[in-house]
Amino acid sequence: MEYKVKMYVSYKDGILDPVGKTTADALSALGYANVGEMAVGKYITFTIDAADADKAGTQIKEMADKLLTNPVIEKYHFELGQ
Repeated sequence: MEYKVKMYVSYKDGILDPVGKTTADALSALGYANVGEMAVGKYITFTIDAADADKAGTQIKEMADKLLTNPVIEKYHFELGQ
């Protein structure tokens, strides 16, 4: 069965997000002073063919840990759809 995967990747708590900080500072400079902390991450979409949702999830976790994320500084979650 083919599944549609939506993966959201962001920095772990306590890790400096320089892109988020720069973006928040730029918004403040443009007059949007009410914007607080900002985090900028990655959104990854792809399809995967697997026998069932459990096997798809296992493979997605392996791919995330080996290539799609940096497990030392990033966290992720994903959604499976059909």
